Amino acid sequence: MTFTLRIFDPHIHMSSRTTDDYERMYRAGVRAVVEPAFWLGQPRTSAGSFVDYFDALLGWEPFRAAQFGIRHHCTVALNPKEANDPRCRPVLDVLPRYLAKDGVVAVGEIGYDSMTDDEDEVFRIQLGMAADAGLPVLVHTPHRDKPAGTRRSLDLVAAEGVPPEMVLVDHLNELTVAMVERSGCWMGFSVYPDTKMDERRMVSILLEYGTERVLVNSAADWGRSDPLKTRRVGEAMLAAGFTDSDVDTVLWRNPVAFYAQSGRLALDDPADRDLIPAGESTYSGDYSGDYSGDYSGDYAGNSVLRGERAR
Repeated sequence: MTFTLRIFDPHIHMSSRTTDDYERMYRAGVRAVVEPAFWLGQPRTSAGSFVDYFDALLGWEPFRAAQFGIRHHCTVALNPKEANDPRCRPVLDVLPRYLAKDGVVAVGEIGYDSMTDDEDEVFRIQLGMAADAGLPVLVHTPHRDKPAGTRRSLDLVAAEGVPPEMVLVDHLNELTVAMVERSGCWMGFSVYPDTKMDERRMVSILLEYGTERVLVNSAADWGRSDPLKTRRVGEAMLAAGFTDSDVDTVLWRNPVAFYAQSGRLALDDPADRDLIPAGESTYSGDYSGDYSGDYSGDYAGNSVLRGERAR
């Protein structure tokens, strides 16, 4: 029987992507995503901008994803970079009501950017919120001095008594994977075109550490990134001799297992008839082809169709 990849991207910022991306992702086998709240690229000026952003992550974006056959969940938090901005701190008072909402499957992204005292405080506060809400935690490791930031994150998680199985430490690489593996936390890897991890390095890590507690994501956002990198990792794993089950563990079963701890994960069975057989269509950056939906739905009076259909 031909193996078909089903993909759950556990970290992708779809609010900064287009409907073309959703269509390509569906064709590549993506059936579920988690969108973590993150920095928008320029500073927010008030907590109110977070409220609108969180509402979009829980309303418009799940609707938009569903129009293309993809289940969308999110995580919410005050991100590490903006934890240093006093204009943003009042969002901490708003977060508990969002953490009670069904579409929220974790607290995140939290962690460190510049490893300041303010980041320490906000990290600790949000770990407490996660415990109160019974939610898992998505931890962002810093882009600068990553080993030190990862160690500091693990130390704080342990000091606060958070069970390691409830923690996903993301943006790992060859310098940080071992300490997270030893901690018992889940290990997340972001695969990018030019920076962070690539599929070749990802396969090397999987060959050394195995597939247990490993999640692979595209972390695609408004920067140079690629929402189909998960598919490319799956095909690279198969080419390196991993089994169909290994690939399904990394690209589907592991993210399901981690986020299911929230008790809020709602997934449809992937439509196997629409999945591209592994090896039949190697990664090209395209995967063009329409999703067989009619796009007729609307959310708050708006649809993904900009104007009327041609007659």
